[in-house]
Amino acid sequence: SGTFLHGNYWGAKSIFGSVNTSHGCVGLSDTKGANDPNTPAAWMFNNSLVGDVVVIKNTGDRTVSPDNGLNGWNMDWAQWKAGSAA
Repeated sequence: SGTFLHGNYWGAKSIFGSVNTSHGCVGLSDTKGANDPNTPAAWMFNNSLVGDVVVIKNTGDRTVSPDNGLNGWNMDWAQWKAGSAA
């Protein structure tokens, strides 16, 4: 579980930024094989670090809870261990 950013080469270019086609992830326009440095997915991969804050604006949806996913990406070890025991 959780919310992740990832490349999406199978979606039509027209869906990005205008159509909700996911159940939680944020798909970024990409090419199959990820060999095109001019795609949004390549830009994100080349210009971000693990732990960077990502703000998704104007969705009209609620803010994702920090414990969505209970994993090492968004919780320290003590929080993860306490949550996974429940």
